[in-house]
Amino acid sequence: MKTDCYIPITALNQVAEYFKVLSELSRLQVPCMVKSGSINVGEIMTATGLVQANASKHLKVLHQAGIIQCQPQGVSVYYSVVDPLIFDLCVN
Repeated sequence: MKTDCYIPITALNQVAEYFKVLSELSRLQVPCMVKSGSINVGEIMTATGLVQANASKHLKVLHQAGIIQCQPQGVSVYYSVVDPLIFDLCVN
């Protein structure tokens, strides 16, 4: 099959996986919340209404995708966006 798309299939697969991670509304809320600075799980739970198990699950998925990073500070872990490109893609 001939295609006019010259992007390697491996690169297209990475893009598809990135957007799959962002296809969940709750996971989109997290980058919006950390746009102005790092935030911890408790603050995410309060702002989104997510229970800790769901918040942690979404944070893990975002972290594994390389969208957010985590930084331990004392007994808490704070999350921030790795690449601000996400704001250009899906956040006003």
